Amino acid sequence: MSDTPRRNPRMEWILRNRLHPEHEMLAAAQNGPTRGPTGLLRKNPHAVGFIGPQGIRRIDRSAGLSGGASGSSSGGRGRSTGAEVELPLHRVDNPDFYVAVVVDLVAGRLSSHDRDILGQARLLAQAAEEQGAVVAVALGEAREANFELAGADRLVSLTELNGRPLSGYCPEHRLAVLEAVESQLAPRFWLFPDSIHGGADLGSRLSARLGERPAVHAWKVDAQQTVCRGGTQRTDWHRPTARVLLLAEECALPVDETRHEAKPIELDAIPDVSALIEDLGPVDVDPSKIALGEAEFILSAGNGIRDWDQFHAVATALGATEGASRVAVDDGHMPRGRQVGATGTWVTARVYVAVGISGAIQHLQGIGQCDKVIAINLDESCDMIKRADLSVIGDSQAILGELLRLAEARQGSPDTASDDAATDMTEEARHVA
Repeated sequence: MSDTPRRNPRMEWILRNRLHPEHEMLAAAQNGPTRGPTGLLRKNPHAVGFIGPQGIRRIDRSAGLSGGASGSSSGGRGRSTGAEVELPLHRVDNPDFYVAVVVDLVAGRLSSHDRDILGQARLLAQAAEEQGAVVAVALGEAREANFELAGADRLVSLTELNGRPLSGYCPEHRLAVLEAVESQLAPRFWLFPDSIHGGADLGSRLSARLGERPAVHAWKVDAQQTVCRGGTQRTDWHRPTARVLLLAEECALPVDETRHEAKPIELDAIPDVSALIEDLGPVDVDPSKIALGEAEFILSAGNGIRDWDQFHAVATALGATEGASRVAVDDGHMPRGRQVGATGTWVTARVYVAVGISGAIQHLQGIGQCDKVIAINLDESCDMIKRADLSVIGDSQAILGELLRLAEARQGSPDTASDDAATDMTEEARHVA
């Protein structure tokens, strides 16, 4: 018989058809992480875990709570509250080229979109034969941005330019900083999040300034070819990899196995520009008119609320959007449009405060993408307490009353973010309770 490998037409057809039920399994065996029909990364559940001493596959679902080394075997974006494992340091002393990532830094934090793009930049830096370094460009205040664990080898961080803060809408000043980075570092690739938080606008401006044709809504990128999603998210466009890339969410897996230097870089000279747009600050919006799916701070009520007038007063004082569990909605205390959960609205708030909610599985599914969850409940063994980042065990009416008092006392305090105020006041209320 001949040693020439034989083709398998059926397997090749399955690998081309992302909708085939066997596509993910075959692609995972050949190419590692794969994508579903919408372009989002999918994990092979059969590849999760490790083989134990008895030859049986073990899956550690404690997310590192025990502090053991097996807690990191599951990978992903799980939260670890136990002893942290010291990750190996990745250093790039003399890089041959740079890959620049301009992060959104929504509210001063690295979003999951930012981390995905930093992961994509790491792939581009490692794919070349030369030694590449990832440069994170942070414009504005970075309060909780751990660039070392996100994959940044170098960091350009500015909070103001020519006496003007970079936290507001100031595209001319931000573009001037990017021009200085281009002049000093000449990155091989520019990566931006294709988002409404400023990444798409700033990436388009830089593309026009550099005379480059950007790749927009790119979800699969390598050094030679880029796949962009278009046609109402149903069509893929293949094109050579551009120098400026506007990337979609989940374009790559975030960095979670190494830590990096994030060595600061001082820009030599930034061109002086006169702002054509004056930022007058954010416009006050009634939280009750914000849709649950777009709210960043939600105060949600459950069956444990007895004084609804007090609950509405606390939500108004904190500037929070009101939500509710299905029980509270079914009892007529809140409208159906305020129901949170898999049977209501899936929320992505940065701060979610659950008052008197035990935590049904549908509700926990609906708050799965929330950044910080605070639970106020009498039952310390309920599922919501287990899910929460901060738990307050006590009577909800007494705790809400203390929150209302603290909120009224802080009404005259300027420059206080609602989410930080809520966290601080809840911690104080916990001690009072």
